[in-house]
Amino acid sequence: MNKLVGQHMIIGISGKTLTADEKDFIVDANIGGVILMGRNVESPEQVHQLCTEIQALRHKMIEKTPLFIAIDMEGGRVARLKAPFTIWPPLKKIGDLDNSTATFSFSYQMGQELSAVGINLDFAPCLDVLTNTKNTAIGDRAISSKVEMVDKHASALIRGFIKAGVFCCAKHFPGHGNTIIDSHDDLPIEDADEARLEKVEYVPFKKAFKSRVDMVMTSHLKFPKIDKDWPVSLSPFFVQQKIRTDFRYRGLIVTDDLDMKALTKNFDKETIAVQALKAGNDLLLYCNDPESPQIAHDAILSALAQGAFSKEYLQESYLRITGAKKERMTHPDPMPFDEAKKYIGTEQNKALAEGLLLGKIEFDKLTG
Repeated sequence: MNKLVGQHMIIGISGKTLTADEKDFIVDANIGGVILMGRNVESPEQVHQLCTEIQALRHKMIEKTPLFIAIDMEGGRVARLKAPFTIWPPLKKIGDLDNSTATFSFSYQMGQELSAVGINLDFAPCLDVLTNTKNTAIGDRAISSKVEMVDKHASALIRGFIKAGVFCCAKHFPGHGNTIIDSHDDLPIEDADEARLEKVEYVPFKKAFKSRVDMVMTSHLKFPKIDKDWPVSLSPFFVQQKIRTDFRYRGLIVTDDLDMKALTKNFDKETIAVQALKAGNDLLLYCNDPESPQIAHDAILSALAQGAFSKEYLQESYLRITGAKKERMTHPDPMPFDEAKKYIGTEQNKALAEGLLLGKIEFDKLTG
């Protein structure tokens, strides 16, 4: 039972190397993956060494399943890797230029850089439609305020990541573009009904699903006209009914960080963890609080023992996670660093990043 629970979790770590306690927890609980935050990043060589250290833990784990090593690299202000890694512009520049070839190259070249140092999952792209200009939480993280523009570029972004060998994740379902409140701080309450979401917010996610995006991230937004009880990330209606049944999505579903105040101000940590799985999410994300993964792990085991949901229910999701890893992570270890550094901050990457920033692309310099 222990192996089932841990594989559903992606957790943060404290520093630039793993502590002994972190190694023990990851191995003993069969944790599914690690997310790298700014505090975990110093230099390309250090990131490469850290990813090597994390991935090596699989050899001590029960089924030797590779670990997800995730990061938030969107470009712009949400970018955990700093120079000499390429400094990529925000997605708004993708929409401003509106060229699918450049969009594909953006995610492909970014993905190559991530893959080289051992990062195999990028929580990107944002597919939020920026319908509220006062929404600073999303702002230039969005491709555009126009549905058709976000829809158009969703596929190119996903194809680029896939070609680079990196798992990608469409976020923040069903769309965070109309909010005022930042879900890091409190729970946004949205007035939209299903008709509105069908017309605007769902559109680029449907494109992402058809483009075989690896993952979709559920948001901490509440739509009382649709589900009066639960925010999206904890809602069986949004996760099981909409994503799985109505949209027929067969990939992985991951929550946004479950320690964000949108949830923790309204529910206890045990309830959050159990309800996130009951809602139908495959992966539970914990970025910052080192105590939360253990609390969640124990709460899920307790809920299973009490019959809150069945082992078979968890097993189905477990097989979806491990199956995706086996299919895509055929060579999970980072390449040798001497080879990896050839992909970091390349002239082609810098040229593309600068061209997107300025709105002028030399297409003969694009790779992929």
